[in-house]
Amino acid sequence: MLVAGALVSLLAACAVGPDYQRPDMDVGASFKALSDEAISAGNKGWVQARPDDAALRGDWWAMYDDATLSGLMARLNAGNLDVAQAEAQYRQAQAALRSSRSALFPTVGTSASATRSGSGDGGYSNYNTDGGGRGAAIGNQYSLAGTVSWEPDLWGRVRRSVEASQSSLQASAADIATVRLSMQSTLAQSYFSLRVADAERRLFEQTVAAYERSLQTTQNRYQAGVAGQADVETARAQLENARVQLLALESQRAQLEHAIAVLVGVPPSSFSLPETTALAGVPDIPVGLPAQLLQRRPDVAAAERRAAEANARIGVAQAAWFPDLTLSAQGGFRSGEWAEWLSAPARFWSLGPALALTIFDGGARRAQVEQARAAYDAQAVSYRQSVLVALREVEDYLVGLHALGREQLAQRRALEAARESLRLIQNQYDAGMIDYLSVVQVEATALNAERAALQLQAQRLTTSVQLIAALGGGWQGGYRVNVPAE
Repeated sequence: MLVAGALVSLLAACAVGPDYQRPDMDVGASFKALSDEAISAGNKGWVQARPDDAALRGDWWAMYDDATLSGLMARLNAGNLDVAQAEAQYRQAQAALRSSRSALFPTVGTSASATRSGSGDGGYSNYNTDGGGRGAAIGNQYSLAGTVSWEPDLWGRVRRSVEASQSSLQASAADIATVRLSMQSTLAQSYFSLRVADAERRLFEQTVAAYERSLQTTQNRYQAGVAGQADVETARAQLENARVQLLALESQRAQLEHAIAVLVGVPPSSFSLPETTALAGVPDIPVGLPAQLLQRRPDVAAAERRAAEANARIGVAQAAWFPDLTLSAQGGFRSGEWAEWLSAPARFWSLGPALALTIFDGGARRAQVEQARAAYDAQAVSYRQSVLVALREVEDYLVGLHALGREQLAQRRALEAARESLRLIQNQYDAGMIDYLSVVQVEATALNAERAALQLQAQRLTTSVQLIAALGGGWQGGYRVNVPAE
């Protein structure tokens, strides 16, 4: 018996199927956009991370130093429904892991029954004769039994299943981080777009007020005979066009406010953000090495864990080629009378092993192994693809921030020139040297320059958020998460 137990333990140490190795991937030594020549005083937005630099924190949005944004992020983390759905799927993966582990332990059961039966040919108990003289046997049977069965994991099928479930759970935890980071990134981008819309609306309110004054001045000049009717109509058209654009900005702001409401998990009708005059600046974002993305990007980590899960499924499929050993025991009491139920003669028991092996299945097992291998190949390719996408996104946003920084410097010079040109042309019009059409053209140029400057600031803020998300946000590669109680 000891020899048999030792043999079972030795076999149970085996696990068929390949041991997992993370798919190889060349990520390069550094990001192409990280060059000393690209960093200048006018390109604030990202820096090369040094060993003593602080990495992105979990509350990465605090770098923008906006209390309203921080409050919205807290509400998102607590109430976003996409995150809640991902957390529910994580609990589902937790339950699947517990279900897989349960196969490592014996199964204990019990049963009880009471039956009454009879036959038409007579018997040894409860013998009765009817009018025709034929006998009928009627008897009672009472039974109480307990069973124990255990299937030793000889070939590692259960352990590979547990390994697959653990990898799936880790992938699900990374999925939560991916969804949360995506929602946080969307919230930050929507918030900054709303603040820029506020700034544009203030600009157009000032523009409308200025155009109203210009229209009044032109009407006065027309009544004085120093301006034509065409100048009046041009000023009126300019004013009405500005009013239309102001109304469009109000609609755009309302839609952004509604989007933020959904992100934080509340109805749009019960949510509002007061207008502020502050507009956040672009912070310095530490950018490390490409290899760090493999641990810092939750979507990359999830793809890698799913490759590990698919690898473990190969072992599960291969274990079907080997026989299953089941150890079972049963015992209890069985009797036709209550009084004799617990007596020694009423006891029964059984004990013994059972081997089961499929001899022919029409190629089903071979097909399942091939299917599992193909599934692993697909997941390995998906992992490599996710790494390439992550590298591309970081490179794109690094280049984008660099280009936008240079554009903003040039736009600032253009804006200063447009403001000065408008001042000069207004003085010439007031002196009666030019017609109002010339003023309108310069005013349109100045207004476009003002809007372009705001749009560039919005693009830089949006790109900085996208870069933070591409770098993995503040995720540190951990798989343990806290989810709401069931």
